[in-house]
Amino acid sequence: MFGMRPVNLVNVSSKREWKPLEDRSCTDIPWLLLFILFCIGMGFICGFSVATGAAARLVSGYDSYGNICGQKNAKLEAVPNSGMDHTHRKYVFFLDPCNLDLINRKIKSVALCVAACPRQELKTLSDVQKFAETNGSALCTYDLKPSEYTTSSKASALCPKLPVPASAPIPFFHRCAPVNISCYAKFAEALITFVSDNSVLHRLISGVMTSKEIILGLCLLSLVLSMILMVIIRYISRVLVWIVTILVILGSLGGTGVLWWLYAKQRRSPKEAVLPEQLQIAEDNLRALLIYAVSATVFTVILFLIMLVMRKRVALTIALFHVAGKVFIHLPLLVFQPFWTFFALVLFWVYWIMTLLFLGTTGSAVQNDQGFVEFRVSGPLQYMWWYHVVGLIWISEFILACQQMTVAGAVVTYYFTRDKRNLPFTPILASVNRLIRYHLGTVAKGSFIITLVKIPRMILMYIHSQLKGKENACARCVLKSCICCLWCLEKCLNYLNQNAYTATAINSTNFCTSAKDAFVILVENALRVAAINTVGDFMLFLGKVLIVCSTGLAGIMLLNYQQDYTVWVLPLIIVCLFAFLVAHCFLSIYEMVVDVLFLCFAIDTKYNDGSPGREFYMDKVLMEFVENSRKAMKEAGKGGVADARELKPMASGASSA
Repeated sequence: MFGMRPVNLVNVSSKREWKPLEDRSCTDIPWLLLFILFCIGMGFICGFSVATGAAARLVSGYDSYGNICGQKNAKLEAVPNSGMDHTHRKYVFFLDPCNLDLINRKIKSVALCVAACPRQELKTLSDVQKFAETNGSALCTYDLKPSEYTTSSKASALCPKLPVPASAPIPFFHRCAPVNISCYAKFAEALITFVSDNSVLHRLISGVMTSKEIILGLCLLSLVLSMILMVIIRYISRVLVWIVTILVILGSLGGTGVLWWLYAKQRRSPKEAVLPEQLQIAEDNLRALLIYAVSATVFTVILFLIMLVMRKRVALTIALFHVAGKVFIHLPLLVFQPFWTFFALVLFWVYWIMTLLFLGTTGSAVQNDQGFVEFRVSGPLQYMWWYHVVGLIWISEFILACQQMTVAGAVVTYYFTRDKRNLPFTPILASVNRLIRYHLGTVAKGSFIITLVKIPRMILMYIHSQLKGKENACARCVLKSCICCLWCLEKCLNYLNQNAYTATAINSTNFCTSAKDAFVILVENALRVAAINTVGDFMLFLGKVLIVCSTGLAGIMLLNYQQDYTVWVLPLIIVCLFAFLVAHCFLSIYEMVVDVLFLCFAIDTKYNDGSPGREFYMDKVLMEFVENSRKAMKEAGKGGVADARELKPMASGASSA
């Protein structure tokens, strides 16, 4: 079937043949058992947090004295105001809801159970008293009667901080949350340290709230553009590189020109008869436009230089892109892979967050230094947090690795099936079936390796953020260097893992063997990787840039109509980041397909030469590419075209087979 000769992959004594799709066997079973045990541990944490009564405290909420809102409570020893009947008090109200403790992940405020949330702002204690008498909802501590709100000397300490912001209950969680964005601005002030003027932050957040409909529409536009680009890729892959290149050139030039035009127009606009607040907003927008215009100009120049250098290597990617387009035509379900992966990740993240919230309310009631009740877990169970965090990283990486293995299995089936009419009815589902039956252990092992690298990097990033401004220059340099090295290692391992999954899909070997075999193939074809894989990734990056530029340009035109009352720096950044994320999710599937095709092509040209009994598996477009490479090599040997240097790795690999 696949005429091959034994090949020296590592050394002379280590010889093994590649047998695509011939045999299937279970791989890395011990790692699958380890992963199952780990998931059972995650389930134990969830069950423990629910069984210890945390669910009621999480959903219904509890006050600072350990009473769960909306029910009768048992008396806690030596805790005043505990054991109260809160059957008619179903909502948690914080006396100072904007006082957030980011380090300990809680609100530093007294919490009470109340009958209703104040829907309107209460500016004085008289308003608080009137609200209590009208709605039967006392907003001051239980020791103070509503009639004493305006007469007691302790009212300022026992009543909420004035003015009391208008609030509404959070659906399903019965907490009174402020509806005014000024409170959220204070939250952001604690998180964003680079803004020296708080008024700027307030204007930025108000700009986001004012433009939320436009932001939502632009995010939807980026999703539509990504889908359209994926459809276009399927049918015009042969000219895709040139189309994307031209559109990116026009888009970058057009976006840069529009930014400079808007900057010049706004700078010349009259400033008379303008309110001070509007004048400040106009100045912020003018400054933002200048920054955007200069950044766009620099980006355009760099982009032109890169494309000028790589223009002669573009031809090397056209053949693989054309075959990748055929793959999407034969396997249309590949387009929907980002949806399934994202859906699985969202389900897991929701479960993880819910369990995390449950964990935050587990444990026994303990009085803190202020005399209020907190729930703390003691003994070995207090380390469940760390186990839960590791689970977040490992299982998330496992889901992403399952997507990579599924795509690799489907593309391998397509490539090594000579007669495409004999393809399975749904190669994607067949690949999923093989993944579940044989290769979950390999995926678990590969994702665990990424987790081992990601966790130290995240710890170092946390240490760096905590020591910001306190460490010396040497320590800061060492920390950043370690973080950078771990990031590079993670990217390299991700790429190697993806090729290892492809090798597993071909030969059904365990992770280490597959990684070794894939690494040897990649090293032997290092110039191919540089000339094809890198240029292909760059073309897909240009596609992402096209979507971001299109969405950003539409955002500039729409937000320009609100420039008089909206600071649109932050809305535009949010839209562009979301557009890049969406484009990355979709085009990363195309990138995976190209990478898998490249490894299959390298193996095919290594073990076959097109002679009888050793026929190529590759598409005729790739065969034409190999023949053209050989012709160019011959012409170059006769002193012909200089561009044959770019094709030399291809032809040498094919001819040496």
